[in-house]
Amino acid sequence: MSKNIIPIENIAKKILIIRKQNVILDRDLAKLYGVETKTLKRNVRRHIEHFPNDFMFELSKKEFANLRRQFDTSSWGGTRYLPMVFTKQGVAMLSSVLNSQFAIEVNILIIRAFVRLRELLSSNKELALRITQTENKLNIQGETLDQVLNLLNELLETPKSEPKQIGFKSSR
Repeated sequence: MSKNIIPIENIAKKILIIRKQNVILDRDLAKLYGVETKTLKRNVRRHIEHFPNDFMFELSKKEFANLRRQFDTSSWGGTRYLPMVFTKQGVAMLSSVLNSQFAIEVNILIIRAFVRLRELLSSNKELALRITQTENKLNIQGETLDQVLNLLNELLETPKSEPKQIGFKSSR
C-alpha cells in the first residue's frame, strides 16, 4: 500500500453524524476515490444488492436541506438527486464495487478514520453517556467530525467552581 495517500485527519473531517450513524457523503467519497459522483452512484446502483440500508441510504429532502444550510450552498452546485451516504460497512463494500487497487487503499484509510472515531467515543464511558445526554439538546445531526470533536473537548473540560472559603464570617 502506498504510504498514506490521504491523511486520515482529512478523511475524518468528512465523517458526519446522520440518523445517529457515522457516515460519509457520496460526493466526498467520490473525491477521495478520484471519480465523479455520478460514476460512484452508477456503480453502487449496478450492485445495489451489496448495499442494504445499514450500509448505505439516501438522505431525505429534509436531511438534505439541513446539510445545505450547514455548508456553503454554492458548493452543492446543481445537485439534482438526493445524496447517498455510506456507513463504515458501506465504505468497505465499495472496494468490491469500484474494484481498483487505489479504491482498496483509500477504503483502508477511510475505515481507519471510522475506527479512530469509534475509539475516541468509546474510550471514556462517562463521556459517551454525556454525549448521548446532550446530543438531543445540541442537535448535532450532520455536523462534521471537527465540530463533534470540539463538542467533546467542551464536555471534557471540568467546570470551574468558585473556591470555597474556609472559616466563618464575623458579624462586625
